[in-house]
Amino acid sequence: MQIDIADGRVRLERIRNEVTQMLNAQPWANGHHSVPPDRKTSTMRQLIASVLLLLAAPAAIPATPKPALTTVAERSGFVKTGRYDEVVALCREFERAYPERARCFAFGRTPEGRPMLALAVSASGALTPEAARERRVPVLLFQGGIHAGEIDGKDAGFLALREMLEGKAAPRALDGITVLFVPVFNVDGHERFGRWNRPNQRGPEEMGWRVTSQNLNLNRDYAKADAPEMQAMLRLIEAWDPIVYTDLHATDGAQFEHDISIQLEPLYSGDDALRGAGLALRDALVGQLAKQGSLPLPFYPSFVVGDDPASGFEAGVPAPRFSTGYMPLRNRFAILVETHSWKPYRERVASTRNVIVDLAGLAATDGAKWLALAAAADAGAAKLGGAQLPLDYKAQGEPRTIAFRGYAYTRTPSEVSGALMTRYDERKPQVWNIPLRDDVRPNTLVAAPRGGYVVPAAHAMRIGPRLAAHGIAFHALESAADAEVEAFHASKATFETASFENRQRLTVEGAWQAERRVLVAGSLFVPIAQPKARLVVALLEPTSGDSYAAWGEFNAHFERKEYMEDYVSESVA
Repeated sequence: MQIDIADGRVRLERIRNEVTQMLNAQPWANGHHSVPPDRKTSTMRQLIASVLLLLAAPAAIPATPKPALTTVAERSGFVKTGRYDEVVALCREFERAYPERARCFAFGRTPEGRPMLALAVSASGALTPEAARERRVPVLLFQGGIHAGEIDGKDAGFLALREMLEGKAAPRALDGITVLFVPVFNVDGHERFGRWNRPNQRGPEEMGWRVTSQNLNLNRDYAKADAPEMQAMLRLIEAWDPIVYTDLHATDGAQFEHDISIQLEPLYSGDDALRGAGLALRDALVGQLAKQGSLPLPFYPSFVVGDDPASGFEAGVPAPRFSTGYMPLRNRFAILVETHSWKPYRERVASTRNVIVDLAGLAATDGAKWLALAAAADAGAAKLGGAQLPLDYKAQGEPRTIAFRGYAYTRTPSEVSGALMTRYDERKPQVWNIPLRDDVRPNTLVAAPRGGYVVPAAHAMRIGPRLAAHGIAFHALESAADAEVEAFHASKATFETASFENRQRLTVEGAWQAERRVLVAGSLFVPIAQPKARLVVALLEPTSGDSYAAWGEFNAHFERKEYMEDYVSESVA
């Protein structure tokens, strides 16, 4: 018996007509055969039971075949990658194919008017931030295309999610987690397609551009949040509160055999308990990637000296302008994934796909524990008033020697420029015994305020919305207050001579001094007793490298505004 089902609804009229036709087709219907009454009754019962089964489980028979949900990259044999209209179409197709397990939505709009899309996937029903919080479901956010030429994450994410939804990868992992996938963060940059945007990257044929249409590098913008795209991303982070934020890249640099690196925080920075869990997570992920055929690295492979392999590597903690420096200040995990640009695109997508699937499986097992540790870190951060907190970190002590799988190379003067150049021979794999300094410790410490910071009323209109974008708690003083405070006095101010990310950066030296001040009504009080205390210090402590002072928010206060003409000075003298 075959019964049509449209959109999961059974049309009773059709069932009745088809049952009638089948009954009429039975041997007893034309009178040529003699069938006992109990046989008629039995057959009727079987037919009715079949209809009831269909009514009870209509979802088992799809209305229409599921779309292939494949990417341009897959269909081209990983020679090409699609334009952004493919992202828009695939996001909607995933939702259409899996309406109970996938939701496509826009979370912002770019300066050039393009929608910024995210795809939420879960078998737990947690397809909204509210549902994820209510059900205590760990949320993993995978972000592709922050540098839109490094587009491995976009194609790998769609591939991984399709296989997970089909049950071919990380089986049942989606039962207990939500994956939030942003295929392309830098959408306008993605559409600036070109063959030579990344000349040292092996595929795809064409790719997007590194920065936004406003020429801002989003991976320098987490702390200051100038770009509209970053402001939209911070709203997404604040709404969904992902326990793990994974930033998918393809690295530049030297040629070697290792195909992927994993840099994770908190590992050297942040809450102590989260650091322990971060180490376990990183080692588990690196171990699984190795079993899947990769040669993974647990650190970012950038030489200490230019392109000289003999100089080795030095681990560190990224500044809050980067995703992996920012998220630990919110007491959440951040992972920087860097595939190797010299590897073929097919291999880079495959290894990135493995990261996504492996992390989903690890979160299904350990996600509840991570959430508990993050909640404890939030509670502990609210008690950091007066504590010594690091503003930056540095690798200490003597390096250790590691065996690193590279290629034979020479360092000889260039025939073109005369500069010393490194040339690699990929036909000759070679183990390099080179130094790695990875004993990373706090470098600059400051005492967090016991109460909090005060932003003067004159700057409240500009700083207040920036604090709110990060989800930082503060309130405006309703009336003036005469108070004993500490004020920061700069003894030295050094301005950068060139613009950086559309800002003139400032480095200040100085100290806090106790004094009495009248705090004007409308001034903002930012308490240290809140879960994002570490982020508060990073943004408001003047000597912090990514503070609002460092990013030039208060540069006008270091400019001469009032003065005397020479003849007046002469008279005064």
